[in-house]
Amino acid sequence: MRIATFLACLVPLLAPGPAGAEDFVVSQKNKKFSASALKAKVGDVVTFRNDDPFFHNIFSLSEAQSFDLGTHAQGQSRKVTLSHPGTLEIECAIHPEMKLTVDVAK
Repeated sequence: MRIATFLACLVPLLAPGPAGAEDFVVSQKNKKFSASALKAKVGDVVTFRNDDPFFHNIFSLSEAQSFDLGTHAQGQSRKVTLSHPGTLEIECAIHPEMKLTVDVAK
């Protein structure tokens, strides 16, 4: 009985994200994002993949959701789950000319 209760509690933790959530992949190549704008919804995930031979540090100071994904090298990826509706202005701390706008709907 205890094992069944434990497993019942564990299964929701191992389940994938919300049904219907999308995973957007945004490449960083030639000091640019592969998209300049995205339309997404709460629960979607944006994966930032570094295809440049140098480091990037992706962040947002937007009121809707702020984050700093830290520095990552070529071949590495960082993910952010969109948790609040609103507009996110996303940049690279190392290359300020890199900009991405993400409009997040409910």
